[in-house]
Amino acid sequence: MAEATLTSNRLKGLGGTLAKQGILIAFIVFMIGFALFSEKFLTSGNVMTVIRQAAIVGVMAIGVTVVVIGGNLDLSVGSMLSFSTVLVVDLHDKIGPGEAIAVMLVATLVLGALNGFLIGYLRLNSLIVTLGMLSAIQGLTLIYTGGQNVDISHQDTTWFAVFGRGQVFGLPVPILIFAVVAVIVHVVLAYTPYGRRVYAVGGNPMAAVFSGIRRNRVVACSYLISAFCTGIAAVILGSRVMGSQNNVGQGYELLVLAAVILGGTSLLGGSGSVLKTVIGVLILGFIQNGLLLLGYAYYVQWLVTWVVIILAVWLDVAAKRGRLFSPIA
Repeated sequence: MAEATLTSNRLKGLGGTLAKQGILIAFIVFMIGFALFSEKFLTSGNVMTVIRQAAIVGVMAIGVTVVVIGGNLDLSVGSMLSFSTVLVVDLHDKIGPGEAIAVMLVATLVLGALNGFLIGYLRLNSLIVTLGMLSAIQGLTLIYTGGQNVDISHQDTTWFAVFGRGQVFGLPVPILIFAVVAVIVHVVLAYTPYGRRVYAVGGNPMAAVFSGIRRNRVVACSYLISAFCTGIAAVILGSRVMGSQNNVGQGYELLVLAAVILGGTSLLGGSGSVLKTVIGVLILGFIQNGLLLLGYAYYVQWLVTWVVIILAVWLDVAAKRGRLFSPIA
């Protein structure tokens, strides 16, 4: 009887460990597997390339993490990235790079404020609002450009290139921007009153309101943070490509949400962290890179990403109920 109880406790302990650390364990297994089959996978050049490419998704995912911890979703970031990148690139030759960045950030924050007002103050469903904004912002982008792509003239002489192509002390600037944004937002969430309010609103909105927290302000500010991060990502993307297509951000909303979920941020709100989101971004980046190095077609990445997302959601639910499988009713 005692042995059976001990065995049961060990299985529960193993299940709890897998539920909480399963994604990290899977990531380590993936890394070891790719390294065994590809000599280039763990080279310093390849690692830097992967992180630099993941910086755009990473910066956006950091902003969306704040929204999701607050109990909401933001599916508009893909179209917002398209609009912001097109705007900063188009204005670069017209008013100058510095002014273009400033105008673009203000316009992006206006879109974020609209999301925040509709969801925070009017209490509309975040999924419906941001899904609608995804289409609306993409339409706004097409109206602004007339359906034409935009490019920067004299690409070799503008300092705007530093954000996407530059290096500081041997490190690519996109990686440094990614790291700085991650640290700042992590500090805000972990060590400021606003961060504690975000967790409170996402964990139990009713209790937060009764505690004197102004839910509408907290939610609205989370969408401003998400929009600002998307604006920063647009600067990196526009600087790297030195041009932009009208639909350059298409699909980014799914990658961003996948990274947030992989990082362990609960879709139910109230739990998660920026640092874990960074891990989620790296998981996606290295898995996709490993599959390419092994010669798999691009669409295989999407299939593997789907499997990993389902696994992440399953482990998130399992961690909350304390077991990997729900009891049979």
